[in-house]
Amino acid sequence: MNTGAIVVSFVADEGRSPGDRVMYRSWMSDNLRWDALELRAGDIIISAPPKCGTTWTQRLISLLVFDGPDLPGPLPLVSPWLDLTAQPVEMVVAALGAQNHRRFIKTHTPLDGLLPDDRVTYIGVGRDPRDAAVSMLMDHDRMRALREAAGPPGEPFPPIRRDFGGEFGPLDVLRTWIEGPIAATEGIASLATILHHFNSVWSRRHQPNVAVFHYADYQADLVGELVRLAAVLGIALGRDRGEELAEHATLDAMRAHARELAPRATPGVRPRHQQRSDDPFFRVGGRGQWRQIFTEAEHRRYSERAAELAGQLGGPEFLAWAHAGRSGNDTAVDRGNSWR
Repeated sequence: MNTGAIVVSFVADEGRSPGDRVMYRSWMSDNLRWDALELRAGDIIISAPPKCGTTWTQRLISLLVFDGPDLPGPLPLVSPWLDLTAQPVEMVVAALGAQNHRRFIKTHTPLDGLLPDDRVTYIGVGRDPRDAAVSMLMDHDRMRALREAAGPPGEPFPPIRRDFGGEFGPLDVLRTWIEGPIAATEGIASLATILHHFNSVWSRRHQPNVAVFHYADYQADLVGELVRLAAVLGIALGRDRGEELAEHATLDAMRAHARELAPRATPGVRPRHQQRSDDPFFRVGGRGQWRQIFTEAEHRRYSERAAELAGQLGGPEFLAWAHAGRSGNDTAVDRGNSWR
């Protein structure tokens, strides 16, 4: 078992060249677990950093796959996070192998950490990185539960990093987050990690089996995005039926069904008796809360760092999308949500 984050690096597996994929491995997540799964034609892989709308996208896809809100089980079991080390990969793969419906699987691994398959549709999801960071920062209890579930009883765990609170305040954590390097999924990660992940999908968006969606676009036009998602997946969906289905994917509707939809419902992550119908997963880290934490110095440094990283990735157009979705490229400067 991994007892700490392994530096992200290229490795050469037998029969593969070093450039095939990047290794993203930590106590929390391991992309090598994908080697145990035999992909099928029609599979859907949802790839996004934590707190960027992965669960929201899973819910939208579930409504399309099952043509309604009813699921054969809790969403985290129907659409598991395959990389998560909390459960033996053999159990997760066996459950996926037994599914007869079109499979849709969650990952927090960037696309450069997965071996591409032309039979699979890859859905990337973006969100303002600052909103994602604050949401993750606030979700301490779930991170601790994940850590406790990551190994056998009695095995020592690595220390809780400072990005889980303790003597460090939110501003200290976010300052470190702004400056940090690309790392495997663990806690709050870094701005570089989030933008790199976004770009791994954005840079492939012109491929026929890759599509990008954004949290802000869901908020602006959930029905329209659901119809667009259906088209990407080759599922016929009219606007009227889209409006009916989207009612089950509003944040209010998902909060009301958090027991069935929230990742905390995953066995081994949180004891069943501790689950609540008002699970806070869909409540923490609302839009723009970072404004209450940043000082002028952090606002300025964030703009500099984001522009610096974007210059190494997809440039200004990419940065606009990363922060505001498709509307980010329709408006020159959105003062209420600007990274500048």
